[in-house]
Amino acid sequence: MAQDTSNKDTSSGGTPRKSAKKSPEDLRSHRWYGVDDLRAFGHRSRALQMGYDHQDFMGKPIIGIINTWSDINPCHAHFKVRVEDVKRGIWQAGGFPIELPAISLSEPFQKPSTMLYRNLLAMETEELLRSYPIDGAVLMGGCDKTTPATVMGAISMNLPFVFMPAGPMMRGHYAGTILGSGSDTWKYWAEREAGNIDNQEWKEIEAGIARSHGTCMTMGTASTMTSITEALGLTLPGASSIPAADAAHPRMASACGRRIVEMVWDDLKPSDILTRKSVENALYVHNALAGSTNAMIHLVAMARRADVPISLQDFDDYAQKVPVIANLRPSGAWLMEDFHIAGGIRALLKRLEGVLHLDALTVAGITMGEAIADARVYNDDVIRPLDNPISSSGGTAILYGNLAPKGCVMKPPAAEPHLLQHTGPALVFDSYAQMKKAVADPDLDVTADHIMVLRHAGPIGGPGMPEWGMLPIPRKLLKQGVRDMLRISDARMSGTSYGACILHVAPEAAVGGPLAALRTGDMITVDVHNRRIDVALSDAEIVDRLKGYVPPPRDYPRGYYKMYTQHIAQADTGCDFDFLEGSGGIPEPEIN
Repeated sequence: MAQDTSNKDTSSGGTPRKSAKKSPEDLRSHRWYGVDDLRAFGHRSRALQMGYDHQDFMGKPIIGIINTWSDINPCHAHFKVRVEDVKRGIWQAGGFPIELPAISLSEPFQKPSTMLYRNLLAMETEELLRSYPIDGAVLMGGCDKTTPATVMGAISMNLPFVFMPAGPMMRGHYAGTILGSGSDTWKYWAEREAGNIDNQEWKEIEAGIARSHGTCMTMGTASTMTSITEALGLTLPGASSIPAADAAHPRMASACGRRIVEMVWDDLKPSDILTRKSVENALYVHNALAGSTNAMIHLVAMARRADVPISLQDFDDYAQKVPVIANLRPSGAWLMEDFHIAGGIRALLKRLEGVLHLDALTVAGITMGEAIADARVYNDDVIRPLDNPISSSGGTAILYGNLAPKGCVMKPPAAEPHLLQHTGPALVFDSYAQMKKAVADPDLDVTADHIMVLRHAGPIGGPGMPEWGMLPIPRKLLKQGVRDMLRISDARMSGTSYGACILHVAPEAAVGGPLAALRTGDMITVDVHNRRIDVALSDAEIVDRLKGYVPPPRDYPRGYYKMYTQHIAQADTGCDFDFLEGSGGIPEPEIN
């Protein structure tokens, strides 16, 4: 479970600690509550209106709790209760909690993609913290985009914060078989399409695959991003792997509340924690986990908010430095509940102790080395030793070539090995609807050697870069026993997905990237070993074809969509808005 480090001596270690503590007059909230003027009178009187007493809030750190609960977010269903655990810890430590509801990005339900709204939640988080009398924050998130979104906003605001992960749900079950979110959905859907599962069996799988509140219990995007956030030093030690339904979870939530109050007095901000060292720790962890391909977009965006240099190529470089040692679906066998019992994220970090920057500081006020000093692995199959990995190189490959001049992403351990070096004809689709109709056609002209291509599914083309990148295997091939084939897109895919899927092709087709020049029948060569992806066309042929390319209309007349398409960056630079990248720059609000 997460360690409560608020009372530990943190004087040792390689990172300098701040010694001077804030006084009540130094608090940011003092400008709202502590001065003797008419406006502060109004703030105090309105707090009294809500039933609070002066001793509840005067001279105390005001802690904003960014709560991403909603009735349509099953991953955060427990947040309605868990926020009270956070508040309890804040009260215990002498702070004053203020719950600030924020947009809830529900991965299963929000269309076309929660990715479309990640930056909106980041903006909302930043502005909630800026515009209210907040001294520090607890960020409640977990469902895929809520982690990077809330963290990005809080980094930009640069107030002390602790991230509180939602935690994974319990293991799924069907007919005595353990089921994992997403991963087994795709697996059994393929069997149903092949005629091997009937409707009754399918209903039983549907009822058994999600048995509690919490995020996906595979190493999908949710657990990848909370693990990365812990590796960055932004959670309490061990917090990211505690299952949502475990009794340790509310205890961790209260510990977050206690710790953030201490962080405010110590003025420990994200700018003190986020460095190139902490980002490199996150890169090591991502690869040891064979984490979600979505991390390439989110970690780049998070780091750039802190002005920490990182590129897409870093993911490939660090993949060569550590093997995959987390034996978790979709690349391995086990699930997050098993991972927690085996020692959790602290145990995995302990395995990586020899490569990590142990002097990197964490929100606990201690270094990474101190945070994992007593960690142990309790199951060597779930968290493998470095000399017995599930894959000898990391879970990431970044490919470049005339189809992806700025790069694209693949997870080699999740693909059938024979597809890592393959040449085949393209089968090109211009929309998801076109592709969906085609794969159900029993007479589709397709073989296992074909390379399926979906375009116009990127940041602008989607819009919002939906998780369409795991193109379904055509039904015709499923009936022949084919369960994997090469698929290429400018989309993303679920972190719970698997297969030989090449994603995030940059630049995307909708902005005139080379993917827009492809035609069905063009020969594509994928060589993962040499990190290449090329079509058998000359540069001149590609340029000539692009002259006649007309992208789908994406000039929205109004609202958030219009702003989004005008300012969104491409996948290789994190899909942030161009006006949000970088740190600082917005002054404190005037109080008049």
